[in-house]
Amino acid sequence: MDLDGVVRLGDAPLPGAVETLARLRAAGKELRLLTNDPRPTRHELLRRLAELGVEFVLDEIVTCGWATAARLRAAGCESVFVLGSAGLTTELRHMGIAVVTSPSEPAEAVVVGCDENLTYSDLDEAVGRIRRGAWFVATNADTSFPGPTGPRPATGAVLAAVEAAADRGPHVVGKPHPPMFRAAVEGLSEGSQAVVVGDSPHSDVLGAHQQGLRAILVSTEPVDFPSRRDFRIPDARIADLSGLLDPEVVIRRWQHPEFSWPDTVRAGVAAVVFDEAGDVLLQRRADNGMWGLPSGHVEPAETVEEAVTREVFEETGLRVRVTGLIGVYSEPESQSFVYPSGRVSHFVTSCFRCRVVEGTPGAHGAETLEAAFFSPDALPTGLLPMHPRWLDDARVGRWAAHIR
Repeated sequence: MDLDGVVRLGDAPLPGAVETLARLRAAGKELRLLTNDPRPTRHELLRRLAELGVEFVLDEIVTCGWATAARLRAAGCESVFVLGSAGLTTELRHMGIAVVTSPSEPAEAVVVGCDENLTYSDLDEAVGRIRRGAWFVATNADTSFPGPTGPRPATGAVLAAVEAAADRGPHVVGKPHPPMFRAAVEGLSEGSQAVVVGDSPHSDVLGAHQQGLRAILVSTEPVDFPSRRDFRIPDARIADLSGLLDPEVVIRRWQHPEFSWPDTVRAGVAAVVFDEAGDVLLQRRADNGMWGLPSGHVEPAETVEEAVTREVFEETGLRVRVTGLIGVYSEPESQSFVYPSGRVSHFVTSCFRCRVVEGTPGAHGAETLEAAFFSPDALPTGLLPMHPRWLDDARVGRWAAHIR
């Protein structure tokens, strides 16, 4: 379960927390306490919790700082430069990782945490090291955390500055990312069923569901998202921790949809280009070696017509003209793509029928290995899975566009 906003707020326990934790432990439940606050060590948290009347042991505490140190050690990293607290530095050193402080000392990774005393010079040093090739690791990406007087800046605020200046994306350990939850379930009894309890749909619920775990939201307000597929919809909602003991609270069983949760939603375009013989234009992609229709995403200020004609030219060297809309495709099961960086985009793709104006198909840039026309009845192997459907829809010849 989450710490801040569920068990405590600031230095005070939340209503029902102390009593509920005691009853859960008496009932033999295995407990894990998670926090995306990278500043304290686990030992410091144990002491603070004891002062609140909450008893835990060290192995039941999972901080994003400790999880980051464990992740780095598992990756064989031996030296880091840290933007963060003394507590984060301590956890890294306890894992046998050297923390460098001098600009002249090399470091294999830059670790971004949170610290009230960070300076511009610290940020500048971190950005420089990342640009020179250091592994960019973040303890978490939360932009704020709850405080007695309202939200306070968290690691994500620091991370945004480093990411913008370094022009690199980080490897994030904390919630809602997988490493934190994997660390939490390690050591649980074999066959046990875990449920995550947290106060954030975007961190706790999303992270739990990405790992196939059920999630209970602590909130007095209902949450609503447009799609029933949304990973942020909790399986139950309670006002405070005492709701875990309420027999009338029903926890639904989470069924993981057949797609990865997207970081972004993007506008995409695709082209079905037939020649005079009725053959269709395909290009073999350089990034994965698979065949597919020319496709891509819409750039800022582009129309979809401009985007699709540009993509066809960039990928095959052909100049084409749009003659009609085949369909608009947005099913996340087929339109969510995981990039090598780990980021996921959900595309809403407009597929157009096009005809050739001029040119000869071929590898016309770094994105394409080869391009050619094929009979729709003799397509090459290794075709991108959603493209045959787009081609079939184009061959139907209906007057209205498909909406899928």
